[in-house]
Amino acid sequence: MTINTSDISTLTQTLGLQAKQASALMAKAPAAIKNAALKKLAELLRANVDALQIDNAKDIERAVAAGLAAPMVDRLKLTPKVIETCAQGCEQLAAMADIIGEITALRQQPSGIRVGQMRVPIGVFGMIFESRPNVTIEAASLSIKSGNACILRGGSEAIDSNKALARLVQQALTESGLPANAVQLVQTTDREVVGQLIAMPQFVDVIIPRGGKGLIERISREAKVPVIKHLDGNCHTYVDDPCDIAMAVKVADNAKTDKYSPCNATESLLVAHGVAAEFLPLIGQIYADKGVEMRCDPQALDILKQNLPLALVDKAQKAIDCVAHKAPVLVAASEADWFEEYLAPIISIKVVAGVDEAIAHINQYSSHHTDAILTRDHMHAQQFLREVDSASVMVNTSTRFADGFEYGLGAEIGISTDKFHARGPVGIEGLTSLKYVVLGEGEVRV
Repeated sequence: MTINTSDISTLTQTLGLQAKQASALMAKAPAAIKNAALKKLAELLRANVDALQIDNAKDIERAVAAGLAAPMVDRLKLTPKVIETCAQGCEQLAAMADIIGEITALRQQPSGIRVGQMRVPIGVFGMIFESRPNVTIEAASLSIKSGNACILRGGSEAIDSNKALARLVQQALTESGLPANAVQLVQTTDREVVGQLIAMPQFVDVIIPRGGKGLIERISREAKVPVIKHLDGNCHTYVDDPCDIAMAVKVADNAKTDKYSPCNATESLLVAHGVAAEFLPLIGQIYADKGVEMRCDPQALDILKQNLPLALVDKAQKAIDCVAHKAPVLVAASEADWFEEYLAPIISIKVVAGVDEAIAHINQYSSHHTDAILTRDHMHAQQFLREVDSASVMVNTSTRFADGFEYGLGAEIGISTDKFHARGPVGIEGLTSLKYVVLGEGEVRV
């Protein structure tokens, strides 16, 4: 539905005012009530799996008919597994300690006063996201637990799914004694809403965009309120010398092929020269069997061509020959490939001298999202952890774990590659702020 700009302005102002009013009630809501709402939401999600999938099917049908790319269609799916993960996230949040009102670092000053910091809700956050309808639940549940109010604007491709999920959220809120307007979904797909929402500092305290690079760049450029964001998920896995080859093959496979569409999938594989001849043919065969295109530097290309049958370097022929012969697709990497977030069965591969070159490459080309080292050398692992400038840095595990649920945050509102306030998966703490509190007994400054 498209409505004129004056109506959009009235709509967003109304949403903003209602959110601001609800945020005052959420900020003082007891932990037990917030937790009850989260448990109720988990219960409603499980009870409505079939109904949710009916609404979700409408979105998927429209997306396929519109020619939406396969990875984007995949992001739209509300499978029973996805719904169960959302329900578990709500329960995980409900089981977590309530940090709102917590006073930390209280210390006595020479004047006699005691100074500390109290954790408080941000107030109102606006969430602008594309594709994944489960984000509606992640955002809503984190908003409830952190004592905030939120305004959610999902993509038009998931409108029916988002509306169905938002109804369950508001039902859980009202049945638990919390204001329904604590979580509001923008009901129109008119894009003018986005421009209005990011320019209402009187109502909205922070904006969180979660979607494609174009969306996030636009929000960052035009917003009149603070933004929590990441632009790309160009994640790296570095296979070190020495490493457990079997473990490295297993992890590098999972990091790339577990799912191609998430921002925490590995997009670039770096391999130490000392293990390249042994490791690359093993992982190359797995990628070939799964139809992953490998864009390689000269050393990696040479090793893979020598060890994999029917290796292809001709892009024009790859689609035909791959289907006919199930051959690996090997392509010479360009400079642009080292920067690329593919979100597809494509990976860039480079042979490096060792850990120093791997770190230098990552810090130059990475989007500073998530990068991993697979190694048996403790000193190399520690150096990698210290020197790689990314929001999540991992040792001997898959980059696919860079996720709020997997980190024990209950859910995540998004992943931040900024260096202030919140960095990495943004959970409850990322949706709060600290204010100073001062306790005295009649002291005066002299």
